[in-house]
Amino acid sequence: MKILSFDAYTLKWIAVVGMIANHVAIGLAPALPLAPLLILYAAGGLTYVIMAYFVVEGYRHTSNLKKYIGRLFIFGLIAQAFHPTVLGVTDMMGTGFFLNIMFTIILSLFVLLMYDKIKIRFLFWLLFVVACFVAMFMDLAFVGVLVPVLYYAIKKEGLRRTLPGIIAGTIFGVLGLLSALAPLIYLLTGELAVEVYAAAEMTGLSIELMVATPVFAIGCFLGAILIRNYNGERGKRAKWLFYVAYPLHLAVIAAIMVIMGLATFNLFGFISF
Repeated sequence: MKILSFDAYTLKWIAVVGMIANHVAIGLAPALPLAPLLILYAAGGLTYVIMAYFVVEGYRHTSNLKKYIGRLFIFGLIAQAFHPTVLGVTDMMGTGFFLNIMFTIILSLFVLLMYDKIKIRFLFWLLFVVACFVAMFMDLAFVGVLVPVLYYAIKKEGLRRTLPGIIAGTIFGVLGLLSALAPLIYLLTGELAVEVYAAAEMTGLSIELMVATPVFAIGCFLGAILIRNYNGERGKRAKWLFYVAYPLHLAVIAAIMVIMGLATFNLFGFISF
């Protein structure tokens, strides 16, 4: 008998809570003490590890892929109205406009479909690289596409449940350490202030978030442990949980940021007021 055992309903709730915590950390970073910021930011790491697993399960078991993608698109479009206000600082490509996680999931589903339909593996992997580049303009960048593919392609069940989260955690850990290096040097020595602020301006992240980025990996590793202990049971129905929670919590956080004077409302990334 396993000490840890989670059904799908419980895991999805954990993922939603982790997502909200991470976005609170990002949106309210300048107003949060460092310790709570690190904890809240780390919680987000487990979210996509869990959600990516269930995206793959949804792809495998959905009776209508078009409707599945349609729901993601509709709620993603609604969420996009608030997304730039809350998560604009995580725009890795510096375009001023990037798409939310719903669109990352949609892209992932198309990649999974290509994996099934394209029998010439070289061609698939070539298109996969293209998809990873497109994902750089979306939440979680190329990792957001890589994780579902790993969950789908790895055949050995024990390895399939743990390896994607470990790989995601390793990637985010390395990238996070690179992002945090300059601020950490500054915090420890008080030197390189100009270089630190230049790096922050270049990445779009605040100093606080640059310091926090490595802990995202902790959540990814924790997500791998949780998925490892998934008992295969659905539990209570939670079909609309993520769809509704995603745009709703972004709207609330965006409102709080505007009220606190931490941001101006940036509608769809095009109109600020």
